[in-house]
Amino acid sequence: MFDSLHEECGVFGIFETKTTEVAHTVYHALYALQHRGQEACGIAVNDDGVFTHRKGNGLVPDVFSEERLRALGCGNMAIGHVRYSTTGGKDTGNIQPLVIRHIKGNLALAHNGNLVNADEIRKKVELSGGIFHGTSDTESIAYTIVANRLTSASTEEAVAKTMATIRGAYSCLVMTATKLIAFRDPNGFRPLCLGKTDRGAWCVCSESCALDTIGATFVRDLLPGEILVIEKEGVRSITTYCGKKEQTSLCVFEYIYFARPDSVIDGASVHRARIRAGEFLAKEHPVDADIVIGVPDSGLDAALGYARESGIPYGIGFIKNRYIGRSFIQPSQEQREDTVSIKLNVIRENIKGKRVVMIDDSIVRGTTCARIVKLLREAGAEEVHMRVSAPPFRHECYFGTDVDSGDHLIACRCNSVEEIAEEIGVDSLGYLSIENTHRLAENATVGFCDGCFTGRYPIAVPEEVSKSRFDEKLGHYADILD
Repeated sequence: MFDSLHEECGVFGIFETKTTEVAHTVYHALYALQHRGQEACGIAVNDDGVFTHRKGNGLVPDVFSEERLRALGCGNMAIGHVRYSTTGGKDTGNIQPLVIRHIKGNLALAHNGNLVNADEIRKKVELSGGIFHGTSDTESIAYTIVANRLTSASTEEAVAKTMATIRGAYSCLVMTATKLIAFRDPNGFRPLCLGKTDRGAWCVCSESCALDTIGATFVRDLLPGEILVIEKEGVRSITTYCGKKEQTSLCVFEYIYFARPDSVIDGASVHRARIRAGEFLAKEHPVDADIVIGVPDSGLDAALGYARESGIPYGIGFIKNRYIGRSFIQPSQEQREDTVSIKLNVIRENIKGKRVVMIDDSIVRGTTCARIVKLLREAGAEEVHMRVSAPPFRHECYFGTDVDSGDHLIACRCNSVEEIAEEIGVDSLGYLSIENTHRLAENATVGFCDGCFTGRYPIAVPEEVSKSRFDEKLGHYADILD
């Protein structure tokens, strides 16, 4: 929590039947998706082929005032994006949506995911004379679409050609002068769904909670590999790259941590999945205790499930300060540890003298977790038993989740669960099994990726991943510069 895992990006697009203040709708939808990225955001509006866009670093309300929203004007289409950087640095050139003006017209792109062959594509584009303005893999997708558009009859045909080239995780929105196109990688690593408002507008977004926020009705999830074309004549689906369920691999951590609990992803309730995680934990790792508490926010539902299954009373152990953002300045290790007590406060009367079961979604490095356990001890907890609603992180993620390298992961540093328990200061520790991780999402229409837990990835991954040379100091790149 806090300084451990980071969320994905979030995308939202709308196609209206008439010209209206679409930017305001996107603004409210991005608010609902803010949990997926707090570093930057942007909105692009299409007014009969004329694109206006604004983007910046910060949260949605920081970047978009009422005045700035009005400055975007009216239109019948718009797309928006909230960002957490995985590939690419934090400079403004990487903020989305990317807006490109080329010989075939305006094009805007918003992307959630991470490509495994972005460097290969970038090199190909650059050697053919293309110029990149940022360091994110989103530009690789955008420029490939633009290049393919020159030899294609339509943008959706160019998208299909692009999908034959790019590899990895991508749930994307493309806005042209006349169309809103959504497409999802064949594995379905990241979610994407379709909705419709009562006035007939079509919406596509990362999570169904954004549809609820703007009063739209959920229609369905996009299939892994599907291209969805929304235009004046209606909605068309292209399923050339769609495969069988067994070939799909949604990131299972969407259910454990990333998504909002009120979302439904690929046929399964996120809230229910987290309840089930707690129930499985209670069966796998029972313990005699007096109270079950969850670490806000994603540990709360799992704690409720553990309490129901175990019969141990559920209680509130922590109050979270909701006015501390992720940009909170933490200049030293000592001060970083202090921010845990600023962000979380223990309710002592619920904890003092009790045997506590504490539920959280993960342990990454272990430093923050140890500090939280210390807070419980200081509040008078007699025993602290930790249960984690995910398996141990042992491997890097190549598909958009910011899982640290192995030398920083506590499950790689320690030789056993008991050793991890000793390091973080708990009386016992239990992780969710891989088997039950795959059983969390009831009625899910997709398979799951668990590569960060098992090291088994559904597609080939790079042998070595390095930062863009444009995000690094000269070092060994100096020899290629003039």
